[in-house]
Amino acid sequence: MGTMQRWLEDQARVRRRRGIVRQAAVRTGAAAPAPPGSAPFEASRPTALPVLDLASNDYLGLSTDPRLKAAAIGAIDRYGTGARASRVVTGTLPVHAELEAELCRLTGQPAALAFSSGYAANLGVLTALGGPGTLLLSDEHSHASLIDAARLSRSPVEVFPHGDLAALRTMLAARTQPRAVVVVESIYSVLGDAADLAEAARLCAEHDALLVVDEAHGIGVAGGGRGAVHAAGLAGADHVVLTATLSKALGAQGGAVLGSGALRGHLVNTARSFIFDTGLAPASAAAAAEACRIIEAEPQLAGRVLSNAAVLAMGCGVPQAAGAVQSVPVGDPERAASIAAELEAAGVLVGCFRPPSVPDGISRLRLTARADFTAEETSRAAELVAAGLARAVQAAQAVR
Repeated sequence: MGTMQRWLEDQARVRRRRGIVRQAAVRTGAAAPAPPGSAPFEASRPTALPVLDLASNDYLGLSTDPRLKAAAIGAIDRYGTGARASRVVTGTLPVHAELEAELCRLTGQPAALAFSSGYAANLGVLTALGGPGTLLLSDEHSHASLIDAARLSRSPVEVFPHGDLAALRTMLAARTQPRAVVVVESIYSVLGDAADLAEAARLCAEHDALLVVDEAHGIGVAGGGRGAVHAAGLAGADHVVLTATLSKALGAQGGAVLGSGALRGHLVNTARSFIFDTGLAPASAAAAAEACRIIEAEPQLAGRVLSNAAVLAMGCGVPQAAGAVQSVPVGDPERAASIAAELEAAGVLVGCFRPPSVPDGISRLRLTARADFTAEETSRAAELVAAGLARAVQAAQAVR
């Protein structure tokens, strides 16, 4: 056995010992039937039992909406299954322009540039804005894609405590670099809490810094679906940049950066994850554009997400978070995984966040509210989660 193979097996043993093994296995469910011949995900649940998916990010239920399906199929009929080239060669299609226009209309931003994923969008914008003359200041709870982007940016990076704008103010005042970029999320993906965007933008304006807001969990949910930046009155502000994924509330795939026309031009010419990547697939672009139209026309969808989020929070005994994501602390990673498996057997899928997604000792269940579930379905799911937590606490006390 070679050195690398031994190292891989050692790493697997460490993961098993720490209770943080993950599986990229197929999940079966009413909305996403398994392909013929595939095995269900750890199938302890009767196959006839309906599934309530509170683990995915399909907040508005648009990924299976007939209107998005029709838009995707129409784009395939017209353009084929792929863009076939980088956007700066021959890969830019009319559907990309349509998507970018719809994103601008929804968010109130002057210009947009679509990427192949939200991860690629975050990599693209921070690496294109970074360099030795740009100080990057990032909230410590920023998504992994933003952390990786900061590492690749060649910029000096400073991390401020989560949500601590007083610390951010001190860092901005002490900077020596001619440029500064502040990176936050509008709604954070693990705790579900919201950034104070108005105050962060005010600080950035005061200190001549650019504010980059990852709206992955804000678009489609906050501000009647238009996002938290729009709700904060910052749409179109020249010192505020938005990034977004199209794979959550928009029910499709891809990502985007939204801001000024000058920023878009800079990204087209310098963002490596745009220049050297094949353009977004036409079906995904068309589906996301249709989702933008639906969200703009039906703001009640965002309202239903938030009302169901309140039901989840109350039923689980936790404070209601700002968006769809409701965070239920568990502590021990094996206990969190055990509760998640028990809930799956009962027909409820929940997220299980363990290290390295969260620090040691604060593993948690992550429940995402959805607009396409009834209040009764959501309440029942919350009851099952609460019962699972109670049993886990009793078992832990019995062991002690």
